[in-house]
Amino acid sequence: MPEAIQPRAGSLRGGLLRRLAMLLTLLMLFSGWSAYWNGRAAADTAYDRTLLASARAIADGLVANDGQLRANVPYVALDTFAYDSAGRIYYQVLDTEGRLVSGYEHLPAPGADIRRTDDYPALARFYDGEFRGEGVRLVSLLQPVSEPELNGIAEIRVAETLGARERMARSLLVDTLWRVGSLAIAALVLVWLAVSAALRPLGKLSEAVEQRQPDDLRPLPLVAVQRELKPLVAALNHFTERLRGQFERQAQFIADAAHELRTPLAALKARIELGQREQQPQRWQETLEEAGAHTDRVIHLANQLLSLARIETGAQSIAEGGAQRLDLSQLARELGLAMAALAHKRGVALALEAEQPVWIDGEPTLLTELLSNLLDNALAHTPSDGNVVLRVTDQAVLEVEDDGPGIPEAERAKVFARFYRVHQQGRGAGLGLAIVGEIVRAHRATIELDQGALGGLLVKVRFPPPAPDSAS
Repeated sequence: MPEAIQPRAGSLRGGLLRRLAMLLTLLMLFSGWSAYWNGRAAADTAYDRTLLASARAIADGLVANDGQLRANVPYVALDTFAYDSAGRIYYQVLDTEGRLVSGYEHLPAPGADIRRTDDYPALARFYDGEFRGEGVRLVSLLQPVSEPELNGIAEIRVAETLGARERMARSLLVDTLWRVGSLAIAALVLVWLAVSAALRPLGKLSEAVEQRQPDDLRPLPLVAVQRELKPLVAALNHFTERLRGQFERQAQFIADAAHELRTPLAALKARIELGQREQQPQRWQETLEEAGAHTDRVIHLANQLLSLARIETGAQSIAEGGAQRLDLSQLARELGLAMAALAHKRGVALALEAEQPVWIDGEPTLLTELLSNLLDNALAHTPSDGNVVLRVTDQAVLEVEDDGPGIPEAERAKVFARFYRVHQQGRGAGLGLAIVGEIVRAHRATIELDQGALGGLLVKVRFPPPAPDSAS
């Protein structure tokens, strides 16, 4: 199976700087946008005041002559913007009848929805428009005329192109972006230096791990790391401790397995060598039969050792969510039928009490191994004409009961250790109940040993209820 391609995690320092750069870029854009519109608002306020001053200067030059309105436009009214070559000024004077008295024709008129400004004590309205293909800002000032020959309201309009306002806003925008950009670059450099200093203890920790030998599982050195990194070091030390314990258990298991295999193999070899020195064919036949029996015990022991090895894989599958929804009653019925022939051969009555479906979450291979070991253990220690009962209750409890000699109460807590044999019952390798105990732990179940109603051993395995989201 091809190795899965792992996604690149990237650099912690680089990732932090990239995220910070993104945040600072957004801050720059927001600050620039805010500076631009604030600049426009400030420019509008300043230039609107100048527009109104020009309109008032023109209004001061209005005179009535022979019933006609005349406009003496002073130079200062149009010279207010002379210092700013980015814009142009247009004006228009309308008499009380709305006729053009002086200035440019076709200046945009204020709309009916344009309200009078409350910022100045004047009958003035500010609005935007377009004149000669350019955007302009205008003020419309209503000037009362009260002369003997003429009474009414005249209107003065003054317009200015938007170049000066745009230039002022752009100047504020560029200045803001330059300042924020400089601060952003300085912040990135400082963060890079700070992160490099903060990651230095991790570099030392990495060097300490890299220099270790493969079999060195001592706790990591307590280097001076930040408070946030101490849980990581503690977790690695805890993992290392568990790994060391696992290796020690494996080493002990291998040593025990080698010892247990050495004895029957040595006996098998010795028996074969004795048989080779026999001269009578009948003794050869007896030697072969005894060798076959020894071989069966060795095979049984090897199978049990392989079962213990498989439990690790099954337990990991269960821990990673690979458990299946199973009917414990159906599993018990299938295995009971498979073991019926062996029970009949040994003269033992095997009874099954599992009527209704009982659902649990588990790994089918391991559960079959558990049932097989419990039944094989019960059948092995039940005398001829004895009874063995396999029972599944509604509370997800699996029971195996026999009328054999049972297990003394003082030894019931020890029988789940590997290679432990009850003194009164020295048969077997002492792995059957050890396998059962490992499978029970893998399924987060509990197991109890007690004296049953038949007088022998009663084994109870209680399974937890299935998860609500488990697949049926």
